[in-house]
Amino acid sequence: MPARTADSDRTPPAHRIRPVVPPFLLERIAAGTDVGGRGVAIDHAASSAARTLQVDREFADGRRRSNEFTAPRAVPGRKALRRSIFDAESSRDLPGVLVRRESEAPSGDVAVDEAYSGLGVTFEFFEKVYGRSSLDGRGLPLDATVHYDRDYDNAFWDGERMVFGDGDGEVFDRFTVSISVIAHELAHGFTQFSSQLNYSGQAGALNESLSDVFGVLVEQYSLGQTAEVASWLVGEGLFLPAVEGRALRSMLEPGTAYDDDVLGKDPQPADMDGYVETRSDYGGVHINSGIPNRAFAVTARALPGPAWDRAGQVWFDVATGGALRPDATFEDFASTTVAAAAARYGDESDVRRAVVQGWATVGITVGDSDVPVGQAAGGTGPVGDVAAAATQRT
Repeated sequence: MPARTADSDRTPPAHRIRPVVPPFLLERIAAGTDVGGRGVAIDHAASSAARTLQVDREFADGRRRSNEFTAPRAVPGRKALRRSIFDAESSRDLPGVLVRRESEAPSGDVAVDEAYSGLGVTFEFFEKVYGRSSLDGRGLPLDATVHYDRDYDNAFWDGERMVFGDGDGEVFDRFTVSISVIAHELAHGFTQFSSQLNYSGQAGALNESLSDVFGVLVEQYSLGQTAEVASWLVGEGLFLPAVEGRALRSMLEPGTAYDDDVLGKDPQPADMDGYVETRSDYGGVHINSGIPNRAFAVTARALPGPAWDRAGQVWFDVATGGALRPDATFEDFASTTVAAAAARYGDESDVRRAVVQGWATVGITVGDSDVPVGQAAGGTGPVGDVAAAATQRT
């Protein structure tokens, strides 16, 4: 098990952004080539990726500052949904021009209206599923800025608002097209106001994983999907047709989201045997997040019904329960999820067993996970048996 890192160089100050597209992917695109040798020039995409990297690095080294991460803004007497959408008009000025407020009619600008809708379903998800009023639990208004910069290939949470680029039109579509991307970035706000995990090393990978978890749960909730039929993809539909890829990440099958001549092969490991030791991207927060992502997806698929119901409830309990250290390791998080499952559902429950086996699938042994691990829900072995037993009871 890789040790907890205390490398201060990996820990970004509070004002640094949390982007959805990792720097290693943008670096590949910025290198520039034809897409798969098929004669599709990506000169524009390469320059857009390079420009996006420059903007993101300015945030990273403090030359460009976003909003400081602040304490939750109390809204006395108000916990209803309140959205505000701004238009940066292809500039880097935040927040931009206010173009749509709560209860106003659609603007006709697809990015504005997608952002408005995505913020709304995320608010509804946390409120109706977990009884949490907005990201902070106190009715935090949700703000977003669209049309940030020119052909900006990213989306990020800056501590107070969502910011969306329009994509380059060759590799990336506009970043409001994916509900999982919108909810992923908003979930960074949820983590900011709950577990406050550091953004470096394993804690940073857990930070990213929590955003992927709640990002896909919001999308599954909006589509009414069960864990078994869901795609478990983060950013599905974000890549344009020239790209050989399904999404930015696959939670169920890390390392399989894309395999493209320009993008390279998805580098996410599926278990601890593939854990990547690196100083890049704050200790590999976007790469190693594949490990806890898969643990969650396997857990959820072992429990019939919606993933947000029991597996999601356990992860929510951990995120909001106050037991996580800001520098938590994967093993710390795994142990806490097993304890949370036992506390809510019982020490002998199928939920606890599914959580234990989910972590065992990725090589993290917690509790009684020394038994052989079987396939995911519907297969044979312990994980499949948990699903079968639960199905027989319903």
